[in-house]
Amino acid sequence: MSVERGIEHAAQPPAALPRKLADILRPELGSLANEIVDEIRATIPAYARPLDGPYGKSIRAGVEYAITLFVAQIADPTVSKEQSHEVHHRLGQNEMREGRSLDTLQSAYRVGARVSWRRIMRVGRRSGLSSAVMSQLADAMLAFMDELASVALDGYLEAKARTAGALDTWRRKLLHLVLETPPAPSKAIAELAQLTGWTVPERATPVVLHPIGETVRPRRHNAVDSDVLAELDCAEPRLLVPGEISIARLATLQAALPEYRLSIGPCRPLHSVADSLRWAREALLLSERGIIQARRVIRAEDHLATLLVNADAALTCQLRDRLFAPLAEMTGKQRERLLETLRAWLDSQGNVVDIAERLQVHPQTVRYRMRQLQATFGEHLRDPGARFEMELALRAGVGLSASPEGFTLPEVLPSPRKSPQWTPSGS
Repeated sequence: MSVERGIEHAAQPPAALPRKLADILRPELGSLANEIVDEIRATIPAYARPLDGPYGKSIRAGVEYAITLFVAQIADPTVSKEQSHEVHHRLGQNEMREGRSLDTLQSAYRVGARVSWRRIMRVGRRSGLSSAVMSQLADAMLAFMDELASVALDGYLEAKARTAGALDTWRRKLLHLVLETPPAPSKAIAELAQLTGWTVPERATPVVLHPIGETVRPRRHNAVDSDVLAELDCAEPRLLVPGEISIARLATLQAALPEYRLSIGPCRPLHSVADSLRWAREALLLSERGIIQARRVIRAEDHLATLLVNADAALTCQLRDRLFAPLAEMTGKQRERLLETLRAWLDSQGNVVDIAERLQVHPQTVRYRMRQLQATFGEHLRDPGARFEMELALRAGVGLSASPEGFTLPEVLPSPRKSPQWTPSGS
């Protein structure tokens, strides 16, 4: 539970408590604080050392803030708890840094509750308080001490999480939480982020890493900037970078990770960054298959259409098998030539001169091939829906599973569209 959560869900003293109790208890605060500190030192060996230094002052301040706030709440149930909570949060952090156990910390709060209740009982008898009021006061006091113990526990766990080894573990868990599908609750992410000291961004950019050579020496997460969540020592190394990746940030990542290729997903809102990671991973796979040009840095944002048409390889194979079945009886060379011409025709919207330039052949050769395509595909070349399907199939990087020789289509780079001329014999 975070400090903010402690404030939000803090137990309030019952409204029925008479406010005059504050006047009765307030004169007891100074001596009660001393009695609590003395009892803690006497009964818990870890606190037996002198409390004259900064550490001792923080213990005494925690006790004084606690009992003062409790009495103030009786006088005014709406009084702010924030300052006291901050003190006890820091107290929990200091306990961890001092090397004391969680049990020791919780024992100190139990001692504080016991001593406080002992004093309240004496004051109650002396002041003639009824048993009903005393019962309400006991419930309020115990709930209040539990609340402060919970706030201190937050501080203790936060400090523990920020130790060198634990911090890496918690940051990795935070990365997993952010990348969960379906998305994890934003509140859970915020709490774990607070524990690790990570500022939650509105948008983030995932990066998939792939070794350039055969082996990559293990790297610690601190090889990258401190605001980057990283998991490097796993089968699929990845990073999560807050916001957009600028040129300067990219240079820093490349310098920190020289043995890796980087596939960068689009910058997305945090709740949908898992999708972007998937696209970055797919872009990397397509680069390994030669469908996307292999580079040291790949940006999936530049290849969204290619990612889309290659999203379901089996379905794309089925589409291509159906569309190009008329070519199945041809030789591999014939199929390759005609499909290369069909791709150029679709890209050029039927302009023969442009097709000839793309294919580095004579326009008359283009017209001959287009007559072959017309004879093979007929009215499909005039059907906008069929042309769209053909272009999708040709731009995908999977092979014709039903073809006798299982060839792979040549990669023809797209070029700017020209004016529509949809007749095969256009010039």
